Amino acid sequence: MDTRRSTRLVAAAFAASLVAAGCGSDDDGAVPQSGDRETTTTEATATTEAVAAEGAGATDGEALQILVTNDDGVAAEGIDVLVAALTEVEGVEVTVVAPAEQQSGTGGNATEGDLVSTPSETAGGHEATAVDGFPADTIRVAFEDQGLTPDLVISGINEGQNLGPIIDVSGTVGAARAAVRQGVPALAVSQGAGDAPDYEAAAELVVAWLEENRGAVTADELATDVVFSLNVPTCPTGEIRDTLEVPPATAGDPLTASDCASTAEGLTDDVSAFANGFATLSEVPVEPAAAAAA
Repeated sequence: MDTRRSTRLVAAAFAASLVAAGCGSDDDGAVPQSGDRETTTTEATATTEAVAAEGAGATDGEALQILVTNDDGVAAEGIDVLVAALTEVEGVEVTVVAPAEQQSGTGGNATEGDLVSTPSETAGGHEATAVDGFPADTIRVAFEDQGLTPDLVISGINEGQNLGPIIDVSGTVGAARAAVRQGVPALAVSQGAGDAPDYEAAAELVVAWLEENRGAVTADELATDVVFSLNVPTCPTGEIRDTLEVPPATAGDPLTASDCASTAEGLTDDVSAFANGFATLSEVPVEPAAAAAA
């Protein structure tokens, strides 16, 4: 967690304890006997309220810092829809550092040596930094070159699902893995392939996930030993059935289209759940399978 936030919390608590000690003898229910005493009590109360406000600011008032990246490139539609949705969330500040060009399928590849980055914008005009490199390189630029200390990294919204057998070649997941290795929780987000990917559907679920997990992020309690991976169907007919928390599949066709009219139940992995119209939320190992086996 941000050290500034922790320092302010400690200072607020210490100040509150001093105030409480200073006015404890007056807080006994007795009616004040003099104007001086009334003034002292009023001042102490005002100070207490100020300290409480400062403490609230340290936890609730400070903006949640979210770093957004992707593998489709800074000008892609998916990242623009995601950024637009996140900037509408109260108390959130979004910084975009993304590849300058399309980098799909590059997994966790990283560049050795210096990286070139330039000021840029998303398609909707949000300020961004474009990195001439892989998705994982954007994390290095953000953390090392720019000195950012985000509370959360969100990678996406990718065009096309990243499920089970193809997770390790996903640049979207590769960037999220790079963030987790820096000790920062990360969510990789992918929208199911289709003639017109429904990025708005994924953005809505990202905001819902963020609100559900915001307390854990703020408290520095969200897991950093896995990457959270959200895959959202683009439904040609029907609607997304629900969101299922399922593990990544080890087999099956990860590129199959979603049947949102399906009524199948008892689905036990991301490939089968996604194919039958569910959005899937999975915990992905930080290291690719090949690296883990080595």
